Amino acid sequence: MKKLLFITLILLTYTLTINAQTIWLDKLDLSNMESGWGTAQANKSVEGNILSIAGNKFERGVGTNAVSTYQLNINKNGKRFLATVGVDDEATNKGSVEFMALGDKKVLWQSGIMKKGTTPKIIDIDIRNIKILGLLVTDAGDGIDYDHADWCDAKIEMTKEVSPQSLLIKKSAPKAYILTPKVSDHPQINGAKIFGVRPGRPFFYTISATGKRPIIFSAVNLPDGLVLDSNTGIINGKIIKEGLYKITLIAKNNLGKVESKFRIVVGSTICLTPPLGWNSWNCWASAVDANKVEAAADAMVKTGLINHGWTYVNIDDCWSIKTDSKDSLTAGDARDSSGMINANKKFPDMKTLSKYVHDKGLKLGLYSSPGPTTCAGYTASYQSEDKDALRYADWGIDYLKYDWCSYGSIDTNQNLEAYQKPYRVMRASLDKVNRDIVYSLCQYGMGNVWEWGSEVGGNCWRTTGDIADSWSSMSQNGFSQAGHERYASPGHWNDPDMLVVGLVGWGPSLHKSKLTPDEQYTHISLWCLLSSPLLIGCDLSRLDDFTLNLLSNDEVLAVDQDPLGKQASRILDSDGKQIWVKNLEDGSKVVGLFSVGDKKKSPAEYFSNKISDSKEQIVLKASDIGITGKFKVRDIWRQKNLGIYSKEFSVKVPHHGVMLIKITPM
Repeated sequence: MKKLLFITLILLTYTLTINAQTIWLDKLDLSNMESGWGTAQANKSVEGNILSIAGNKFERGVGTNAVSTYQLNINKNGKRFLATVGVDDEATNKGSVEFMALGDKKVLWQSGIMKKGTTPKIIDIDIRNIKILGLLVTDAGDGIDYDHADWCDAKIEMTKEVSPQSLLIKKSAPKAYILTPKVSDHPQINGAKIFGVRPGRPFFYTISATGKRPIIFSAVNLPDGLVLDSNTGIINGKIIKEGLYKITLIAKNNLGKVESKFRIVVGSTICLTPPLGWNSWNCWASAVDANKVEAAADAMVKTGLINHGWTYVNIDDCWSIKTDSKDSLTAGDARDSSGMINANKKFPDMKTLSKYVHDKGLKLGLYSSPGPTTCAGYTASYQSEDKDALRYADWGIDYLKYDWCSYGSIDTNQNLEAYQKPYRVMRASLDKVNRDIVYSLCQYGMGNVWEWGSEVGGNCWRTTGDIADSWSSMSQNGFSQAGHERYASPGHWNDPDMLVVGLVGWGPSLHKSKLTPDEQYTHISLWCLLSSPLLIGCDLSRLDDFTLNLLSNDEVLAVDQDPLGKQASRILDSDGKQIWVKNLEDGSKVVGLFSVGDKKKSPAEYFSNKISDSKEQIVLKASDIGITGKFKVRDIWRQKNLGIYSKEFSVKVPHHGVMLIKITPM
């Protein structure tokens, strides 16, 4: 009898063993794993390197970035969850995270705060009787910068064989909704109402106008030296004499005529309103080429974005010759015999490309670095600044993004002088050429660049790390601008990075922005309140109706382009609600009422779907914005008057959403 019992136990153990299954996290579909920056990667860090925690290398696992969530429906078939976790060694000392494993929204295990260099921690937890397993990485309360988090050797031991596909929980995407009214066939002049140019420099401006084509353009009091093409609306030429020139622009079609006041300021300051345009990085990254840039220019015209004031078509990294010369026209010719920089084989004729863009009424931008190489390892401008500035001017470049990257290896000092020096050098070089080139400093806010960006000659400067299409990234970049408003003015703009709407992906594979529709309305509204450069980061040739609605609302864009150039100030930040106020040149105010959610979420709330359906009542008190009497309220997105109010205005705002209104005192 004992022998029979022993044999039975062996057979039972064997049966359980062969029915058991190990499912590795890195073998699952990670497309639903939220990553606050970048994209979750199997068997690599979020930046694509070997997984490494405190010097320990791992062959298997998943690299992500806080705030990161992932849910699996193990349906009570799980036995154990095992992993080794920590901050990846590629992160700087700024990174700090906390790992948690949840079972049916209850915390089963948490790591405590971990930083770069913290000894990896081992998870080994019982998950029997658990239906939903949740994996969470929080930002430990200090933002998501460099929060590179690794789930190494992560696996789920199951009690029986299941399809890995059955574990995945698909998120239902909120339905997009369009607020921007349809554009009228009657002519309307849009875009900036003021334009700056230096004396004797080439003048190039396209009148932005919507309405049924053909439209005939004209101008009253156009200064000597300028010529207007009545069919295209392009104004070019040169103005020699400094001063303020007041002009009336006119657009006429068979349905009517419209006039708009326009000012040209000839002096030492350009970029009097924040640049509006497109940048290749968030879409194509290293896959960019001349054909894609031409396609972006074509789409800017075809979609009508040019008629709403969008102007720049900017090539980001990867246009010059890489240091290994594999992409060069001829091996080793990163520069010609006179030291002038060359483009790589993807850009066979930069001058012709520039003409192609200009002929459409648009402007062309380029990218470089003050170090020897760009971020992606391509030839940059170190010790060749004068020659590069000359080359850019010869090619007809209108915008330069100057990215810190490899300069840190040239000057390892982390002080104000070191941060400023390379930008002063290129500023001096740009001043020597006979062309106005918008100068965009990109060094991620080091040394509080907003305090001195204008001093070194910048027209705009990045105040944040790189943006990603996640709420944690976008909201951190945008809402962290509070207090920077005193450093913004016409010609000098704070830049919380590019727009992450539409099809993005950092090349060549693209996906729809992971921001919800409400979050995308918040994104555009906040960036306009901030008087930020607006650089679209998506594939313009595949704009859907919702994304076009975000980018073509003239009243919203007018907030960004207001000639007064005042960045909004935050007047309320409490209980998950924020109110921002921007003064306009006409004496009115634009107010953004934002429902940002409670910063102190419980772990379970990171996985909640119900919270996205909630709305917050937000009250704007007139006295808080300096209004004592009655005032008119206009819904800017819907371009609709809401009525006359006194004392206060109250509205329900969706979670992570916004109400953008214009307040006009009576």
